[in-house]
Amino acid sequence: MPSNSTSMDNSIIAEEHPALRDAASSNRATDVLGGENRKPKAAPASGDALLEKIAAELYGISSMLLGEGEEAVGLIEGVVANVDLPTCCDTAEAHRKGRLLLAADAITVIGQRDSSANAALATPGDDSGPAGCIEDDDLSAAGVTPDELERMITGPEHHRLRDWLEGLSDSLRVIFVLRAIAALTSVEVAGLLSKYGGPSAKGWTPEAVRSSFRQALCSLASQLIHATAAR
Repeated sequence: MPSNSTSMDNSIIAEEHPALRDAASSNRATDVLGGENRKPKAAPASGDALLEKIAAELYGISSMLLGEGEEAVGLIEGVVANVDLPTCCDTAEAHRKGRLLLAADAITVIGQRDSSANAALATPGDDSGPAGCIEDDDLSAAGVTPDELERMITGPEHHRLRDWLEGLSDSLRVIFVLRAIAALTSVEVAGLLSKYGGPSAKGWTPEAVRSSFRQALCSLASQLIHATAAR
């Protein structure tokens, strides 16, 4: 499992987009980060550069969760606006807070897409998914190193990873991206799904997240085998 999320090219979001700063997003920022939610302070030049890096990274994660387009971009500026840089101990903490905020907002969006049943991120049953394909919930169990994942995301054949992600269920896609790309823990992902995924997602536990992550890793391993055989 990579210890840090994969960096994204800053040029991805060179243009300005309308910020999404509604009350619901603000409340989620308070819940995720704790304490009183504050308005963003004017950041020095170094702070502006850090925010640009965070925004570029978040676009990569957001587009994997929601698909490329305005919906993915729309979450970013609101999230970046709520990352209070003066309270962050270091750059790594600032990036992590941004990923937690983005995860909460993206899960909320996905959970609300099916307004009738709100079951896009429903907690899986005990017998869901294959058993025995991969025993460890670690990216290396699928035969992928952090450097290889980086190439899968930013390399010339990055569309293959995107196509594979689009073929996953919402819950498997969210769990894979948040665990493998955003480097969140199973405990954090389970908490985010339970809190923001809608009524049918209340039952997510860390073990259920680990099990689903292993299912996604099985699928990824199979995808890599087929891609290698086709060359």
